[in-house]
Formats: sequence, structure tokens, C-alpha cells
Amino acid sequence: MDKVFYPELSYKIIGIVFAVCNKLGYGFQEKVYEKAIALELKKERVTFKEQLCCDLVYENEKIAKYFLDFLVEDKIVLELKVGKSFRKKDFDQILTYLKTNNLKLGILVIFSPDGVRYRRILN
Repeated sequence: MDKVFYPELSYKIIGIVFAVCNKLGYGFQEKVYEKAIALELKKERVTFKEQLCCDLVYENEKIAKYFLDFLVEDKIVLELKVGKSFRKKDFDQILTYLKTNNLKLGILVIFSPDGVRYRRILN
């Protein structure tokens, strides 16, 4: 049986995402949604890091760096996209973030013309 990691926090995050979508609608760049979500997270007193730079280390050498849209309460990666549908590279990206940072849960969100959709991704 699958475990639900961080249910209360993840439901709060999804509620914030839907609230932002309801207020803004579709048609903005990812950065606009990111700023609105950051404001809502602050309002809800949820701790987070935005555009967090992470290094990929191999054999004690930094070989790459990447930026998480959000790391929420040092537990959940929240990655935002704008478009019509999820793509395989979006899932691969968030899985890389989870594995590299030894985290259990990521939430991939897409703001689409049909509304907001999300997927929970487990490491």
C-alpha cells in the first residue's frame, strides 16, 4: 500500500496553487505564478525557499547545478510549469531534484488553458 507523504502540507500547497489559479486564470508566465504562490505561502505562514540553487556532486566534484522553483518546509519540491500538458522531461526533472536532495515528495504543477493540474511524484 502506498504511503501518502506529508498529507496536510501537500494538501495546503495544492489549495494555494488552486487559489492562485482561480485568482489569476491562465495566460501568464511561470514567474508570475511563482510570485503569487510565494505571496500565498507567506500569508499561510508556510516556510519555503524559492529558486533554490542545488549542486549535483559526483566523486566530491560539483558537476552541475539546478534551481528548484520551491522547496517547501525542507520537505517538498514544488515545480511549476505553464503549457498544455505534462511532458516526460518535467517528470524526469523533478525526479532528479528529489534523488539529488534525498527528498521523498515532489509536486509538479501545470497551469494550462484547461485549468491547473498537478501530479505527486515520489522518490
